[in-house]
Amino acid sequence: MKCPFCNADDTNVIDSRVSEDGHKIRRRRRCPACDKRFTTYETVELRLPQVVKHDGSRTEFDRNKLLTGFKRALHKRPVPTSYVDAAIDRIVQKFLAMGEREVSSRSIGESVMEELYKLDEVAYIRFASVYKSFQDVDDFRDAIKEVQKPHQPSPTKKVS
Repeated sequence: MKCPFCNADDTNVIDSRVSEDGHKIRRRRRCPACDKRFTTYETVELRLPQVVKHDGSRTEFDRNKLLTGFKRALHKRPVPTSYVDAAIDRIVQKFLAMGEREVSSRSIGESVMEELYKLDEVAYIRFASVYKSFQDVDDFRDAIKEVQKPHQPSPTKKVS
């Protein structure tokens, strides 16, 4: 690690500690060239996949976009924020675990629908109406029937 004071190439670690949350390592360092001390933090860097949109363009995976979608669907619904955060965490973990470099926006949308289905049926219908581009009342009726079916395995697969 370079010294931020004199730009010497080599510094010594004099103390290492794990942060309280356990996600960072704090290191105290000393530069043998200028004898100054400084602190560095080491964290894990996880690369989320790129999102391939319907038109073929690519963009960075954005957790905030997921949160915005959940907020819109859950507007004025009695779902605790902790449940929303947990659902978003599950989606992010799912795509991290896949280990793919790219993921389709469609698969992200379907994952959001699955999580909303578990959290709140009204929010699921709201999101589905936009995501699936409902054209008329019959589309809403079909989605409501789908939600009312007992023990349905997956809300994203259409049963004919």
